[in-house]
Amino acid sequence: MTTGSRPRFSVRTGLAPAPQHDGSFENVPEYLLVPLQRWVDSALTYQGSPQDHKARPICLRLRISPSLNRYGSPNYVQPLAQAAGAQLLDVVDEVLHSRAADAWEVETLGQMLDDAGSAYRVNRAGDGLEERVAPAVRDAVHQTIADAAAGSAADHLANAWRAAYGRGPDPVRAYSEAIKAVECAAHSVVQPNNPKATLGTMLGEIKNARHKFTAAIPSPAGDPIAPAEAMMRALWDGQTSRHGAKTATVPETLEAARAGVHLAATLVQWFASGVVTRMP
Repeated sequence: MTTGSRPRFSVRTGLAPAPQHDGSFENVPEYLLVPLQRWVDSALTYQGSPQDHKARPICLRLRISPSLNRYGSPNYVQPLAQAAGAQLLDVVDEVLHSRAADAWEVETLGQMLDDAGSAYRVNRAGDGLEERVAPAVRDAVHQTIADAAAGSAADHLANAWRAAYGRGPDPVRAYSEAIKAVECAAHSVVQPNNPKATLGTMLGEIKNARHKFTAAIPSPAGDPIAPAEAMMRALWDGQTSRHGAKTATVPETLEAARAGVHLAATLVQWFASGVVTRMP
């Protein structure tokens, strides 16, 4: 289970500002090129000898021509280890699919992609790459950020996304920013007269005056605010690092933070677009 990395030393000590992230990095950025190429070479080499029986079918499937040594003999590993861009991702995916890499090499690749903030990860079966976030989901969140013009909901949601999916993810900040995004979007609907409203006080308001709220999605139970309330409650109760206690504070995991960001994106969209409204 991934938990994210801590901020850089220069940021922790105030020597440099936190770097700006654009979310997960697609394709193969320059800083990831050589590590991925070396990983391919390692997976297809044994004790310094290229494993052509593993590399040959990959070259054939990807239509990559082998290089030739001075004697005219083909080398199938070299062109695979020198691939770049999208082709390199294809090579890595095929190496996984063909089970050419040992278990420890698959684990190393997964950690490498996590550390690099890559948009891709090793799938659960370990036999291929997959999108860390489906493009349609990613685009939906970005559209919500663009549409959430009320208050600072858009800024908080954008910060949550960067903290969850950018390089050096910060799960605690991601979850906190996700909650702030919902608080900003829901404030004018749920508790417009409470300048100190929080997600917790808003849940109390809904509980005590649920007849004042309605939503565009009909509820079979005749309680239209129930779906939004349930999502707000899940987000609020899921924040494990909010308060200190006698027991040790438990920071949010990266998986929980990312789930919280997507939950918040839905809630921000609902409140910002008028799906949930307060009746006069």
